[in-house]
Amino acid sequence: MVEKQAIIEALKTVYDPEIPVNIWDLGLVYDITTDDKGVVITMTFTSPTCPMMEELLEMVRQAAQAAAGDVPVRVELVWDPPWNLSRMSETARIELDLTEQGW
Repeated sequence: MVEKQAIIEALKTVYDPEIPVNIWDLGLVYDITTDDKGVVITMTFTSPTCPMMEELLEMVRQAAQAAAGDVPVRVELVWDPPWNLSRMSETARIELDLTEQGW
């Protein structure tokens, strides 16, 4: 079975090209399920009009697939609940200089 932490570490290598923070710390990943049948990543974007959506979804799938090995990886895009700044990690808030705003 694929370790969830290995998938998380792989996702930390995928960066939004418009924001200098990885997708994990941005809070775009809502859930990761792993079992002997595969990996399912449930994620969203900061906006439904993201121009890089398809490319980022494929980058996520490829990064997770590299960590998962031979088990299949599926990335599911959801819009509910909507993403908001509270989903960001402290690391991302510091990187984006949002700590002064009380997040």
